[in-house]
Amino acid sequence: MPFKPVESLSEQIATHLANKIIRGEIKAKERIQELRISGELEVSRGSVREALLILERRHLVDILPRRGAVVTEVTETNVKGLYDVYGQLLELMVRGVTRNWSGSDLDALIKKFEVMRAAKDRGDQLERIFELGFEIMEQAFMIVGNPFLAETLLNFKPMIQRTYFMALQSQQGDFHDNLEFFASLMDAVVKREEEKAAELVKGYVKDQLHSVLNTLSS
Repeated sequence: MPFKPVESLSEQIATHLANKIIRGEIKAKERIQELRISGELEVSRGSVREALLILERRHLVDILPRRGAVVTEVTETNVKGLYDVYGQLLELMVRGVTRNWSGSDLDALIKKFEVMRAAKDRGDQLERIFELGFEIMEQAFMIVGNPFLAETLLNFKPMIQRTYFMALQSQQGDFHDNLEFFASLMDAVVKREEEKAAELVKGYVKDQLHSVLNTLSS
């Protein structure tokens, strides 16, 4: 079992702020004031400052001279750029899993997919099903064995969640086919059908991008 350290205080603060940004409770272009956050959470300004640096790496804030941390805007240009790179990284990961898995490597992935299936059967919120998709992705990292790819994809995760939440809130997002996508993808990976798996990922990312762009234009 890989070592997974407990989140630092700065990571916990970053997660707290990220959730507020993702859900639109902190708006685009809004300044995040270190002093106010440290007072609200009863933590040091240094911990908040470190948290903001984490959020900058995760593309949720820009740290500007003399202004401090400002929540990034979600524009058509940066969304297209985000999904272009994200899609290529996902394709790289899926190709790695398809080539590299052996023995019981896929057991954890299949188990997580069954959790997703059960969540949909129970009628869980789409947010939970979407989160399970990321959990499947994180299981796949262990098979690919590329820490640089894993780190980059995880840094993209909050911004992808943010755009997804925007689409869901505006009723532009239709992610009910998540289960069908993952079922088809798992089948292609098990059969080592690398090109089919890559094409499935391309189509999935394209559909998500379309929903987000529709949200921005509505």
